[in-house]
Formats: sequence, C-alpha cells, structure tokens
Amino acid sequence: MQTRLRDGTECDVLVIGSGAGGMATAITAAKQGLDVIIIEKAPVFGGTTAFSGGVVWIPGNPNCPPDDIAQAREYMKHETGNFYDESAVNAYLDTGAEMLAFFERETEVKFSPSLYPDYHPDAPGGADVGRSLTATPYDTSALGDNLKRLRPPLSTITFMGMMFNSSNADIKHFFNATKSVRSFAYVAKRLAAHAAEVVRYGRGTHVTSGNALAARLAKSCFDLNIPIYTDSPARDLLTEHGAVVGTKVKGQMGDVIVRARKGVVLAAGGFAHDIAKIREAYPHLKRGGEHLSPVPKDNTGDGIDLGRTVGGQFEVRFPETSAWMPVSKVPTKTGFKPFPHLIDRYKPGIIGVLKSGKRFTNESASYHDVGAAMIKACEGETETACWLIADRPTIRKYGLGFAKPAPVPLAPYLKNGYLVSGKTLADLARNAGIDARGLAATIATYNKDAVRGADPEFGRGATSFNRYLADPEVGPNPCVAPITEGPFYALKLVMGDLGTFDGLATTVEGQVLDTQGTPIGGLYAVGNDRASIMGGNYPGAGITLGPALTFGYITGRHLAGVA
Repeated sequence: MQTRLRDGTECDVLVIGSGAGGMATAITAAKQGLDVIIIEKAPVFGGTTAFSGGVVWIPGNPNCPPDDIAQAREYMKHETGNFYDESAVNAYLDTGAEMLAFFERETEVKFSPSLYPDYHPDAPGGADVGRSLTATPYDTSALGDNLKRLRPPLSTITFMGMMFNSSNADIKHFFNATKSVRSFAYVAKRLAAHAAEVVRYGRGTHVTSGNALAARLAKSCFDLNIPIYTDSPARDLLTEHGAVVGTKVKGQMGDVIVRARKGVVLAAGGFAHDIAKIREAYPHLKRGGEHLSPVPKDNTGDGIDLGRTVGGQFEVRFPETSAWMPVSKVPTKTGFKPFPHLIDRYKPGIIGVLKSGKRFTNESASYHDVGAAMIKACEGETETACWLIADRPTIRKYGLGFAKPAPVPLAPYLKNGYLVSGKTLADLARNAGIDARGLAATIATYNKDAVRGADPEFGRGATSFNRYLADPEVGPNPCVAPITEGPFYALKLVMGDLGTFDGLATTVEGQVLDTQGTPIGGLYAVGNDRASIMGGNYPGAGITLGPALTFGYITGRHLAGVA
C-alpha cells in the first residue's frame, strides 16, 4: 500500500518515473545498499513499459553464438550511421548480458527466448534469431494491494481485457477457435481463467509482454522496500552550489521537498505527448497532419524539461526523432483510441496504399520503417496517411487492425466507420476517398505477381523478419497472396509512435551534460529521457527496453560507486 510522501523526506537516490529505466536504476542502486525512492506523476506505475511488447534486445545473451558481440557492433555501426557513439555502444554491448544475469539472478525479472529476427537481418552484422528476449508471463496477484496501481495493458490490443501470450502460436489458437477442436479448447480455457481472475481481482492477473515486465520490476522494488509514490509529479529540481540535491514534489497534501544525497534520476518517459515539442519535431505535424500516440498520456517531456531548467543539453537532432508506429483510430464514446499495427501488415493478401491508390513500401517491414516511408511518401501533402486493403477471405481469416477475424462480425466496425467496404474495388475507392484508377492499377500489378508469391516491386517476404509475423501455411511466400474476392475492405492508418529517441545528452553512466558538455552534479537520465544510442533508427525488437534496463543498471552501479 502507498503511504503519504512527507515533506523533508531524504534518500540516497530519487528516481522520477516508474518505467523500466527508472525501476532498473532503483533496483540496482538498492541492491548496492542505497536508500531509493521512486516518484510517479501518474496514478499508476509501469510507464510506457506496461504498454509495450516487453521485448529486450541484448546481443551476447546465452541464446546467441560466441561471436555475437562483434557481429552486433558491426550491425550497430551500420544502423546508427553518423550517430554511432562508440563508447556508449561498447558499454551497452559489453554490459547487456551481465545486466540480464543480474536481474534474473537477483530479482523477480525473468525473460524467455524469442524467435524475433533483427529488423534488418540482411544488413552487415544482422542476425536471424537470438538477440531479442521476451518478458516471461507473470501472475500479478503477487503484487497484493499494489495490483490496482499497476498500469493496465493498452486496451486496444487486448481481447475482452485479456492479453495474448507473446507468440504466434497463442494468437493462432484464437484465429482458429471455430475451425479446430484443439484451438477451441485452448481459447475456452484461457477465457474461463481470465473470467475467474476478473471476478476475484477486478482485472486479469495473467499478464504477458510489457505488463509482465513492469509487474516483475515493481514486485522487485517492493521486495527491496523501494516505495513507488504515484500521483506524485516532480515540479522543480533543487540545486545547491551548482549540483542537484532533490526535488519539489506535488504530494497529496501539497508540495513537499524530497532531498537526495547521491543523485536524482530523470526517467519520465520522453516527450511523445509534449504538444509543443512534437509539433516542432514531427514533419507530418508541421505540414498539418495527424498524430495519435499509443504511449501513456503522461509522457509530456517532464524529465527533459526539468533537466533543461538546470542547464541540461537537449536538442532534436535525429532524422527520425521517434519510434514510428502506424496506428488506426478506434472510435470510442469520447473520441478515438489508437490501435498499433504490429501484426496484420505482414499477412498475405493485405497491402498498404496512399490516397493515390499506389503502394509505397514493403508492408512487411518493421513498423518504424513503414512509418518513416509513410512520412516520406506523403511529403507535399497536408495529410500523412495510408490505407490497408484486404478482400473478404483475408479479413475473415486474419482480421484487420482492431477488427477481429471470424466468427466476430464485421458489422460493428463498418457501422462506426472504423472499416470501409465496397462490393468492387471501384466502390471501395469511392467510399474510402482513394483514387479509383490508381487502386485498380495497383491491385492488378500486385496480383499479377502475387499469384506466384512474388513482389518484385518491394521484395516483400525477402527477409526472415518479413516472414516472422506472416502466415507460414501460405506458400511459396508467407507474406504475399492476391486480392481477388469481394467485398473489399479498407482501413485508414495515421502516424503514431512507441516513444521518442531524442533526449538529454549524458555520459555513458547517465550523468546529464550541460550545454558545454560538463556533467551536472547529482543529475542523471535513463530510459527515453536520455538520448537513444540507436541514432533514430530501429534495428530490432527490444532496442528501447534493452538499453533502458542496461543503462539503468550502469547508472545504478555508478550512483553506488561500483565500477
């Protein structure tokens, strides 16, 4: 249970933010004997981590070959280009496996092997499997009374509030529930267990992905007597003789002062919902487009702003300042909720087109790559958007975005405008506002090669990552199938993100640098408040959480004076 944060509270380390980076720093420091407090602006803990896939990218982990670190270093050089930071990359690659072993040995945090390929496995140093790991599912009833303060998973990617396991096999059972006795039994068992959890705890307690990681980290904090004060936003940093010594916190009974003897750590999640910053940084907003981020609304750049008030160095410098995620707008009673398109784009028989009706990229590329291509393709346009196109057999087999596969009816999604349909391609184009001639020509060109599983225009299905989330039962190319049988369906996508890449400049150990490149005493940044070592690129699944945990571990040890 949470107690009230009192004025005059002192600790060794004060962490502002309760995502993976903040909690990893807190746990590491506490394990070294330091007294740590976490404060969180939101009424729930877990940050963006709780909404995420819970995947970490850790080259050199036990599932990788012996020479993986050298290969990963080559891959990082290729992926980050002019933003390659040798000292930071070396620290990350040399410490990642050590961090992983520490958390799995000393805390509740556990990971399971994943079959995720790197997002560019054919690039120099890229890998087809091994570097990504997924948080092991967790029973959150272990949190006791703190369960109600765990941020729930993103509602649009749950089914009746239930989370899918992070595997194609789990999702496939739900797709096949009406076609297979085995899958029906599997789904029925999952639904019954979930219903029992909701009755007993008010929510599902069998969680997966990022919700499992956030819960495991939080349980580890509570086991170490690290309090997490929610509804406690930091208002100002306190300085003495040029060093940060604490912060003013808006508590339940008014402002309180919390002093930190060794350091204050900014871990507030980046600036994905800082309207002023993203209007300046996002090209599609500059030209009048739309942006709908699925990350928590609390990520308004507070940590970065606090750092800047004491001279911290921040600039928008990466060509891609955020991890782009195309999203669709799910209608609700109060507006729209974003649905991140993580799976459907890879399926055969689904393509993406612009308003002109033309394809613009390999739909089976990563969400970040598709998002970047979408922004570029819409240069000169007011609107930055694309439409996913599918025929009836395809949408009933795989669903499309928030619209579920058979036997869930499509009528509600058509009625509320989420989906658009047409008996013919011409009807679909007219109803969706797409150029009819362009769409007809695109489908004709695509189908001519798709019947033999080929995509000469964009090479869809050419890499292991393209194929990973496709349909292995479709051959010869699991990513490609023709679009032939009406009625046809379209779903509009706009831009979103999974978090920001640009952040405060720091040392490798996380000390925030001033505009002259000098560390500011007592001030650190981790997670998305710290500039990403990926240079605005997205090399693989878990390249946000992997560094967040690793550099949190490095920063926690530095605060404790451990080399």
